[in-house]
Amino acid sequence: MLLTKEQQDNIVDVLIDYGLVDINAAKKVYAEVVKSGQPILAALKARGVATDDCIQHATAVVVNSPYVDLRYVRFDKKDLLRIPQEVAERSRVIPLNVKDGHLYVAVLDPTNIQRVDYVTNLVHMPVRVVMTSDAGIDNALMQYVADLKDVDRAAEREEKEIGGNNDEAQTITQDSPISKALSSILDYAAKSKASDIHIEPLEKSLVIRCRVDGVLRKVMELPKSIEPALISRIKIMSRLKIDEHRIPQDGQFTVAVNDNKIDLRIAISPVVWGEQVVIRLLDKTGTAMKVESMGMTGRALRDVTLGISKPNGMILTSGPTGSGKSTTLYALVQKIKSEEINIVTLEDPVEYKMDGVNQIQVNVDAGLTFASGLRSILRQDPDVVLVGEIRDSETAGLAVQAALTGHLVFSTLHTNSAAGILPRLIDMGIEPFLIASTLNTVIGQRLVRRVGERRDALRSTEMETQEINSAIGQLLPKGPAEVGPVSDDLGYVNLPVANQQGYTLVKGINSDQQPGGFKGRAGIYETITVDEDIQKLIIAHATSADIMNVAKLKGTVTMRQDGFLKALNGITTLEEVNRVASDLA
Repeated sequence: MLLTKEQQDNIVDVLIDYGLVDINAAKKVYAEVVKSGQPILAALKARGVATDDCIQHATAVVVNSPYVDLRYVRFDKKDLLRIPQEVAERSRVIPLNVKDGHLYVAVLDPTNIQRVDYVTNLVHMPVRVVMTSDAGIDNALMQYVADLKDVDRAAEREEKEIGGNNDEAQTITQDSPISKALSSILDYAAKSKASDIHIEPLEKSLVIRCRVDGVLRKVMELPKSIEPALISRIKIMSRLKIDEHRIPQDGQFTVAVNDNKIDLRIAISPVVWGEQVVIRLLDKTGTAMKVESMGMTGRALRDVTLGISKPNGMILTSGPTGSGKSTTLYALVQKIKSEEINIVTLEDPVEYKMDGVNQIQVNVDAGLTFASGLRSILRQDPDVVLVGEIRDSETAGLAVQAALTGHLVFSTLHTNSAAGILPRLIDMGIEPFLIASTLNTVIGQRLVRRVGERRDALRSTEMETQEINSAIGQLLPKGPAEVGPVSDDLGYVNLPVANQQGYTLVKGINSDQQPGGFKGRAGIYETITVDEDIQKLIIAHATSADIMNVAKLKGTVTMRQDGFLKALNGITTLEEVNRVASDLA
């Protein structure tokens, strides 16, 4: 779309007014392009200040065109087929629906009259246009999957074609309907920010579910006849045995979505109605992580910052599977990374690639375990060591020895709370006095879904008010004069005064862009600094409950309390906190 300089300036104003860009960053780019003569919108996009979607949305406001975000929309096949796939791809136009005798279509440039006339003649009905982004059109185009009848017929044909050399089979099936169906599933999952894809065979169908923000939801149901060819296709790409159906198999491969490489970890298991496939998606671009943006605030952030500033000792994170422990460790490594120290990691698998960090992949088949790898790492002159997980007493012992000999050690343990780490290490055979002398900080964490941008405010019910007061009433300010210092200590600036009349909470509006009213996730945390009093409890073999009680007296905010504080600040909901932390005090 050709835009005048005045229109481009107006678009920048809209981006700033709507809070879609940082005003200081936009002004800096504007000052640069005044000298260079580069178009301001292209410069904002090239420097990462504004995304293409934000620019398109602001452009729609300036040119007075309706705008629709199609990035996460699931289309009805009959609506898409109103315009042939070849036309949609060539003209970048997506049919939406028919209303009041008009076909609504999404385009990049609503001022292109020739294209509108062409579509009008093609569909033999009047057309009305709305504006969208490139990413929205790409999402729609990938859903132009071949007709399921064609996929049915292809399934039997591909079973006969697949065989012999894996490379040859991949070439044979590259352009088949099965390949297109698999590409569609992977693209949809990647663009939806799904962490896992579940391909589950039932008696008469094949169900596809994606885990988005920690919750599984059904996205597709395919005919049963596609199953053998689809599973074989995944096995081929993962370099697995396509004729093995009796035992589980694990593999991996990499795909590119929007020029971003995503590692896929494949787990295939035989089940009653066939073979189930679980695909874990690991986005290799997600390395710009900060603990602050993940939800760590106040005292917890100060405890962790103090722990990682020490030259040696251990920082351990705990929580159930999928609670973001590894991501927290990566964020902490990013925080201390510099050219002056040697950071070596030992992981299974290496989930994110980080520049300036020496990362080692565990390979049990080759004899490279956490224990043997850790011995090798200690001979590489490291300053900081990250061990993906402490799984056994040998690894635990080596990690403690590394901390004792002047290294800063990061690792994770599977326990339910921060205090649970300490008895768990004792169970692994580590002497209490060694634990007491090496541990700097322990972290407990869970993940809650964030409430989306489109939301409603509501008043807490009587039961919810009692629950809030019971959990965090003693933490909330008692009056307006106390709001400042108390809020600062907890890390939240908008804490309400404790009361019995109710609190303002938020609830997201369910939509395709934010399923269930949620979009993204945040961590809820508890941290314990191992000071002299905690050391005495460890040496005395105190229980995790005793340790946590003392930590709370010293100011530790528990995970459940942190979750409730986030609910009061509009980050999440009480229901979400109770869903992930109902087992915690």
